[in-house]
Order: sequence, then structure tokens, then C-alpha cells
Amino acid sequence: MKILAVESSCDETAVAIVEDGRCVLTDCIASQVDLHRIYGGVVPEIASRKHIEAIYGLADQALERTGLNRSDIDAVAVTYAPGLIGAVLVGVNFAKAAALALDKPLIPVHHIRGHIASNYLAYTELKPPFLCLVVSGGHTMIVDVQDYTKMEILGTTLDDAAGECFDKVGRVLGMPYPGGAALDKAAQQGDDSKYVLPRSKPGSNPYDMSFSGLKTAALNLIHHAEQVGEELDINSLCASFCVAVSDTLVPRVEMALQQTGYDKVAVAGGVAANSRIRGDILKMAEKVGTQVFMPPLSLCGDNAAMIGSQAYYEYLSDNIADMQLNAYATKSILGEAI
Repeated sequence: MKILAVESSCDETAVAIVEDGRCVLTDCIASQVDLHRIYGGVVPEIASRKHIEAIYGLADQALERTGLNRSDIDAVAVTYAPGLIGAVLVGVNFAKAAALALDKPLIPVHHIRGHIASNYLAYTELKPPFLCLVVSGGHTMIVDVQDYTKMEILGTTLDDAAGECFDKVGRVLGMPYPGGAALDKAAQQGDDSKYVLPRSKPGSNPYDMSFSGLKTAALNLIHHAEQVGEELDINSLCASFCVAVSDTLVPRVEMALQQTGYDKVAVAGGVAANSRIRGDILKMAEKVGTQVFMPPLSLCGDNAAMIGSQAYYEYLSDNIADMQLNAYATKSILGEAI
């Protein structure tokens, strides 16, 4: 089954063709990073307009790269939630038009489910059940993936997402957008014990997380140094920040593995590219004797291939949309798909 998949939830316009949920025939991406970099972050209106400009050409490019005809496409899939509402609407409306014109099924995909599915593309042997740590710019959660479309959130951030904190601290340090990637690079040259930053334990659920206090502590440290003329060791501050985030995430994942009894753990989302988190997950997995699945860096960020992968399993679960499909800025990964 060949699925034409569309992703436009933030600042990457992407169209992919994925076969049977596991094989990427092509994944075409038009990045807006350079455009938004001058503003220090994504400008939603600009992102939406650029999606409109790019999406049709990317669909044609995907067909051209694979040598497929439009009639070879068996279904059309799209990210319908969550994301910047104007950006998501562009993808949803394009996908609805394509499905209608091709007379093919329209498959709605939750963006975070797509991130989890990126592991199916990297590891064809991976099958549920397994535990997945999702860390991205807008979401941080530990998910019990019981089946391809049946999931349970064991814990989540109660305020800021880890990725948002990385980008905000990176921006205040004067690093180019996206700040998280630049911060990770600097951290690899620093001493992670030089600055003491907090690790929060919020609420009664031991799997829940909080990053707002950590972000505030790092920003206060930076601003105080500026006010008193103190020179910061930027690399070591970045390293200390990375280890504080990892110390919040990894022990909870280990605890969740013990609770579920799973011997498989996956990582997904843009922050899954962070070298400290990847390294600490590998060390933890070796200690407890569990398999680790981490997508390559090319599949950590937003892409349409992951949407096409999850769409295949949504289709098998009869999750098909009609022309009334709408876009949503926020929607639970556990909610009804439409």
C-alpha cells in the first residue's frame, strides 16, 4: 500500500510516499529554518504562507522521484493535529483536495503518533508493545505503546516541553535558531558539573515532569552574570543544562520500564537528536538489559515519512476521515482521531 503523506505542522513542509508503513520511497522536505532564524523562532503567519508556496511542488517532486503516477497512490495521509493552526490547515486542505481528486481514502494522523512511528522506518523489526520517550519542541511524555494505535500516557510535562526550554535558553545565549541544536554542540565541549541546576519532581504522578523551573534558573543565571559583568562558561552552562534535562527524563523512563516489564524502549521527537539524552538512554538500557530504538537524526525532526508510516496502521484500524476533517492546534494523542 503506497501512501502519499503530508506534514506541515510547524516550519517544515514535507511530502513523502511510504509503502506498507515501513518502506520510505521518498521524503521531500522544504525547510524554513533559514527564514525564521532572523526572528529567533518560528513566525506562524510566515510559516503558513511558505507551506502554501511549497506543498504542491513537493507533491509533484515526490511522484517524480519515485517514478509513480498519481493512480499508483492508494491513500493520502496528513498531520491534522497538533501544531500551528494555520500551518496544519494548509496540509489538511491540500490532503483533502488530493484525496478527493484521486478518489482515495484520507487518513488523519496525530503528529506525536507520527514521531513514534519514525522508529518503524528505522527498525523494521520493531513491533508494539514498547515504551517510548517523546521529546520535542512542544511535547514531552512517556508513552506506553500497547499497539500501533492504542497508547497510554504514563507521564508528561506539566508546563514547558524540553525542546522549548532548549530553544529558549539557546536564544538567550545568542545562539542561532534552532537553539537546541547549537546548545547541544556547545555542551559537548563543556563541564556538566560546573553549574548546579534544579531537577523538579512535580505532583503525585512520579512520571510527570516540569521544566519551567529549570528554564527559569538557567535564564536567571545568564541575566545575573550580565548584570554583574561576570563571564559565563557558555559550554559548561550548556552541558549542565543538558544533563539536568536528561536527569529529569532518563530515570523516569527506567522506572516506567520496570513498571511495564517491557524489554524495548524507543525515543522520538526532535530532542531525541540531543547527544546527552541519547547517550544516557543507551547507558540506562545497558544497565537494565533492554533494547533501545532511536531513529537516525534525519527522522528525529518533523518529516512526512513518519506520518506515512503511522497512517498505514491507522488505515488498518479503519481510521479514515471524510471531507469534514478539520485541523487542531491541540489534541491529545489518546483522543478520537477525527
